[in-house]
Amino acid sequence: MSTIHLHRRTISTPEQYIAALTDFGPGRSQVFGNSADDYLKVHHKSASHADVTEGSGGVWERLHYDWSDPHRVVLTTTGSNVWGGASGHTYTFTPRPDGTTDIDVIVVRDGKNLRGRVLGFILGSIGRGVLARAFERSVDAVELRNSALDLHGLAAI
Repeated sequence: MSTIHLHRRTISTPEQYIAALTDFGPGRSQVFGNSADDYLKVHHKSASHADVTEGSGGVWERLHYDWSDPHRVVLTTTGSNVWGGASGHTYTFTPRPDGTTDIDVIVVRDGKNLRGRVLGFILGSIGRGVLARAFERSVDAVELRNSALDLHGLAAI
């Protein structure tokens, strides 16, 4: 099992990042590259929870999203072709006095088969950079998305 910790400070508010994270519409892959549109299927969505299948590159997982806490989003893996056990993601948002937000992400990868164990080992060692770059790109994309909304005179989400 691999546990990866990621951190980034952003100009986005927790609400803005959570809105992007829980937007399962077309073009999701433009913000979250590891969520290819071809894999995306929303099974159920309410005001603070969702049941979604997503993935990319031959790896998929069904995730239960819980964003009922305005400072934390928990994604629990409920099914996958490679991940099982304790797999999932936890996003924690800490607003700062200067208007920025610290985002801390914990990604747990618990392989349920040989392929998953190998991928988990790779992600926990040399592959950590791949996850870090994907996270950095998502933060940048959310900032850009909100800046574009502000430029058009729309309220940022």
